[in-house]
Amino acid sequence: MTAPQLEFALEIRAQLGVPLDLGPVPGGRRRIVQILGGTFEGSGLKGRVLPGGADWQIVRADGLAELDTRYTLETDDGKLIYVQNPGIRHAPPDVTAKLMAGQPVDPSLVYFRSAPRFETSAPELAWLMRSIFVGTGERHPADVVLRFWKLA
Repeated sequence: MTAPQLEFALEIRAQLGVPLDLGPVPGGRRRIVQILGGTFEGSGLKGRVLPGGADWQIVRADGLAELDTRYTLETDDGKLIYVQNPGIRHAPPDVTAKLMAGQPVDPSLVYFRSAPRFETSAPELAWLMRSIFVGTGERHPADVVLRFWKLA
């Protein structure tokens, strides 16, 4: 049996708003991080991240963040792609404290993985809906860098 291969698909750089911290709720601390815009590029795709998306997070007491991120991409030729990107992020407690305070951290100290799903009505982009993807992320104080790979 052969293990599946990964093919790089795209990189997203999204600017983020200041997190809204709703405080303790069942399951952890609820945070909502607005997506203000950004850019993306890869595999014949290029365009911008539209404002209006967000990451609805639950940060558990053990520091693990459960991510529920939803946003829209617009290609340079006007095609729209809806992205739903669930994932998790965790790091040692001192690194997590810095992340929560909006301070820079070394991305190699943070486990940030996701499993994005895409929706589009553009026939030439249907491959996005017919494949499984995995992602990595880097959280910076004002933005996030996401890289997605297609499971071949």
